[in-house]
Amino acid sequence: MTSDAIARRETADALRTVRELWGELLLAVETPPADVWPPRQLAHTLRAADDEQLVADRAPLVLREHPAPLNMTALDTGLAVERMLFDLADTLAAAVQRAQTGDPRRWEFQQPGAADARSAAGSRSHGLHFASVWIEGRVLDEDTAPEQQLDGTPTAPPFEPLPPHLLHEARRTVRVAKGRLLRTLGLDQRTTPVPDRPCPWCGGELTLHTDPDEAPRVTCSTGDDCTAPVPFDNRGRRVWGWNDLVGLVGALAEADPLRTS
Repeated sequence: MTSDAIARRETADALRTVRELWGELLLAVETPPADVWPPRQLAHTLRAADDEQLVADRAPLVLREHPAPLNMTALDTGLAVERMLFDLADTLAAAVQRAQTGDPRRWEFQQPGAADARSAAGSRSHGLHFASVWIEGRVLDEDTAPEQQLDGTPTAPPFEPLPPHLLHEARRTVRVAKGRLLRTLGLDQRTTPVPDRPCPWCGGELTLHTDPDEAPRVTCSTGDDCTAPVPFDNRGRRVWGWNDLVGLVGALAEADPLRTS
């Protein structure tokens, strides 16, 4: 596989990750910064009905100014990721866009001083999801072949193929955006001790393991002597996988009922 092909695949994958996690970030803006426990994915599973309603109320998923955001780090990340992708779309459009005004595939630039807010914002008014899909199309060289009008007259394609230097700039920018989003949500690859919550079965130290490509899991430091009703991992530690974590939440709540899980 060529370096350009790898860059296209990695950029498209990173853009899809950003789109999939954008709703999660919007929820995080309205949630106080989370402790290590419970992991964010599990917390949202436990209150899934409320989360779904919050996301439904905000379709399309556009980051808005919050009168009193509860998580400034999440808000700052959202604004930064939007800015990175919007600016990248501007750069790519200036280089390869040939679509005429009125073509829905066209990226519309900001128009300061326009009569209405939507025109002033251009395609940015459609939000990050639209920008991400549009950038992916340019990275994959979609709509770069000549087209025909209804009468058969050939016309120039809406976009030129993306030059290699812009392809690799897109890859770099999108990967930076993805990395910041994962770190803010605590979904990057990390190992973190669970503070002040010993194993309910043996009192050992619990550790949360997260990875962007895997569900979170928790391990106990005690080893063979831990009697928790979950399997061992390949290092001989009791391990709570995704399907066991709700049970661990309940056991921790019973062990320390004065603390919320």
